[in-house]
Amino acid sequence: MDNTTTLAAQDRPPTANVPVLKRFLQMRETGLVLIILALFIIMSFASPYFLTWANMRAMSMAFAVDGLLVIGMTILLISGGIDLSVGSVTALAMVVAGWLFLGGVNPWIASAMAIAMCTGIGAFMGFFVTRVGLHHFIVSLAVMVIARGACLLFTGGRPLGLYTLPPEFKFIGQGSIGPFPVVIIIFLVFVIAFDFMLRRTTMFRKVFYTGSNEKAAAYSGIRTKKVIFLTTTLCSALCGIAGIIYMARFGSAQPTFGLGLELTIIAAAVIGGASLNGGSGSILGAILGVILLSLVSSSLALLDVSVYWQDIIRGTILLAAVTIDHYLNKRRR
Repeated sequence: MDNTTTLAAQDRPPTANVPVLKRFLQMRETGLVLIILALFIIMSFASPYFLTWANMRAMSMAFAVDGLLVIGMTILLISGGIDLSVGSVTALAMVVAGWLFLGGVNPWIASAMAIAMCTGIGAFMGFFVTRVGLHHFIVSLAVMVIARGACLLFTGGRPLGLYTLPPEFKFIGQGSIGPFPVVIIIFLVFVIAFDFMLRRTTMFRKVFYTGSNEKAAAYSGIRTKKVIFLTTTLCSALCGIAGIIYMARFGSAQPTFGLGLELTIIAAAVIGGASLNGGSGSILGAILGVILLSLVSSSLALLDVSVYWQDIIRGTILLAAVTIDHYLNKRRR
């Protein structure tokens, strides 16, 4: 038996004798599901527009694309990292793809180039974290500023109107297959794929070991720097994909898109169980987190709550989520 297998055996919780219902009730995801259901019931009485098909479709399409970013952020948080540049990198993907399209490049090729660029940005950050030795926070903060500046440089601070995008390209952001928007289908494919890999594959289990105790994982034979490099790169690559979907959905490229988005994404991941100290988290929990935040935003808008108050409420939710995470980490010690 190799060291990695031994570490996995030690990490496995002794749940064999615990009743299934009790384990289910103890899951963090169960609490989120109950909160979401309670909000649905409350809002169905508070606003006649909440349960309309138009509102449900708009809300689901909004959290579906944000969900792609949450997947990348959750995996990165589990490995012990964090990325503050997700909003700026997503906007940069939109701007670069739109700029190339207006320059005569096929939109599919322009999109592929933008996603490749975002992947390169992730690799760039991963290099500075794993080779130079800088902290994720500092590197991603710098990239956040650089990427936003590049967005403004490419566009002169003005939105790019992409009215001539072909219908087949807009389909990925605006189309439906039967009653289901294509955005939702793409989202579900990513959720199922990454949730399976995070739970079942050896490669992604190494992400948990690296985040739990990087030194112990390295001593057991796991190439922790490679794990951190790949999770950082993956997070930025998913930003690129999300940016392209946003561009297809809105038919434009906004250089100011995603301002403050990183806080929403981090809050969703932490609410869903991802720890800022690394080593814990799940895709399902993170998706429930982003659904909860999307539901809160939609509810506040329908109740005609001031935009300024909405920001205060979102910030309060983030603070509460981080406080709970800190308390739970103290109890584990």
